[in-house]
Amino acid sequence: MTQISDAESRIMEALWRKSPLTPEQIIATVGPENGWAPATVKTLITRLLKKNAIAGAKEADGYGYRPLIARAAYVQSESQGLLDRLFKGEVAPLVAHFAENRRLSSKDVKQLKALIAKIEEDKK
Repeated sequence: MTQISDAESRIMEALWRKSPLTPEQIIATVGPENGWAPATVKTLITRLLKKNAIAGAKEADGYGYRPLIARAAYVQSESQGLLDRLFKGEVAPLVAHFAENRRLSSKDVKQLKALIAKIEEDKK
């Protein structure tokens, strides 16, 4: 899957929430919250176009951009990349890392137990 930087992912998140968006709408959505000038946002849009992560087309409201990558596919790819880079592709060490270095709430533990139970049930 296409590598998307952290900054570019903010543009993608805006488009995943609502699309198409005009360049002006993207600037208004992500510019102020990130302290980005319009030129910065336009540069990020251009990068995403070159990566074929988004496409632009003439719309009724002007020129609009849409994501070409589904959010679920992006999250899956990024998650697998994190597991592969830091935990040799194994989930258990990732969970252990969070359990040891970030205090898990009782809600976190309950959700993890429910997830494990569902995985075990699905494997039967």
